[in-house]
Amino acid sequence: MSSGRVILVDDDADLRASTAQALELAGFEVIALDQPEDVAALVSFGFQGIVISDIRMPRMDGISLMGLIHRIDREIPVILITGHGDVQLAVRSMREGAHDFVEKPFSGSQLAETVARALDYRRLVLENRILRAAAGQSDDLEQRLVGRSNPMIDLRRRLRTIGPSETDVLITGETGTGKEVVARALHDLSARAKRPFITLDCAALPETQIESELFGHEAGAFPGALRARYGKFEHARGGTILLDDIGSMPMGLQGKLLRVIQERTITPLGSNEARPLDLRFIATSRTSLEDEVAGGRFRADLFYRLNVVHLAIPPLTARREDIPILFARLLSEAAARHRVEAVTPPPALLGEIMARDWPGNVRELRNAADRFALGIGLDPAPDPGTPATDTLPATGSGKLADRVAGFERAEIVRALIANGGSLKPVYESLGLSRKTLYEKMLKHGIDKAHYSDS
Repeated sequence: MSSGRVILVDDDADLRASTAQALELAGFEVIALDQPEDVAALVSFGFQGIVISDIRMPRMDGISLMGLIHRIDREIPVILITGHGDVQLAVRSMREGAHDFVEKPFSGSQLAETVARALDYRRLVLENRILRAAAGQSDDLEQRLVGRSNPMIDLRRRLRTIGPSETDVLITGETGTGKEVVARALHDLSARAKRPFITLDCAALPETQIESELFGHEAGAFPGALRARYGKFEHARGGTILLDDIGSMPMGLQGKLLRVIQERTITPLGSNEARPLDLRFIATSRTSLEDEVAGGRFRADLFYRLNVVHLAIPPLTARREDIPILFARLLSEAAARHRVEAVTPPPALLGEIMARDWPGNVRELRNAADRFALGIGLDPAPDPGTPATDTLPATGSGKLADRVAGFERAEIVRALIANGGSLKPVYESLGLSRKTLYEKMLKHGIDKAHYSDS
């Protein structure tokens, strides 16, 4: 029997305990959870295991949990446990991407065989990724952070260097650039990859319960605290804490966070005893923390403590040559997700999307890919009563010379895409000499190798 890691999720304590025991007796390492929300902290793109979940749970059903897992890695096998009479639900789960399902009541040996097959499949997936990387194909990082532009090549290089270290990292970037994707990559590249990855949304912390939420509390620490509770920091012990949108954290809490980061200890509410923490901190911000410090909205000492290593995620406007390949990838994913036939975007469309500014960055581009895959165009439907506008792609604002240069660059790239990187048809179709085309490509930083079919 194959051995491997299994995350088991079931809100029924008795069934959870008996199922975990049966799997452990069969030689599997089992992590048993009663809260489906806890799974996201334990899985990653390189997770060496599978997930088993009851399909009917009060807080989050098994199909929703599967969707959450597959947003991290589509190829993590999820086995769903169904009750008698849930055959239709089981069929739906298979259509949604479940690896397999078992119907209650089931024997330990039956479940062990299903788990072994799923673990063999997962091992094969991970081995194939390694072989592709060894053969010079894209590795996991290139699959997650798509792009051939110099900014993306440099970003991946820095991630491979910084990821295995223990240093804290500050990640900045516009909305939708993929800051959390970068943070997860740092975690997965580190020795902490098998430990929890906990995301803390600093903009959504409940003001009346912030300290309890982060540091935990002892029984009787305040009215209603009937039993002791671990906070987020202790829950992530040994792993990584992502402080998302750190600039929105209240000033009163920033000083306490600074002490935690400096001393790597916490003191739960109602306790006088400091507890050591083994954590790595990664913070993200969509605004300049230097500006927040200058405006008196963020502590300078906390900024300097977090800013040991700074990673700036480039917006799409800084890597327009990546947009065609990124859109094609997102379009393929959208087609698989919506179970529609995959379509190849025409060169004219790729040229159009390259000319746009995409203020929502990759998130906005993903939404456009979803709409295009469904056959409803790139743009969201206008509000009822909104006057019709021209359908020309937006070219942004700024000086006329900059806008003309942007248009010229987009036209050259559009022609390169249409001709697979071959230069002769490009300069002929644009009415340029070969020398003029070379000069313009040099001026705009265009590398024909990015658009070659070979």
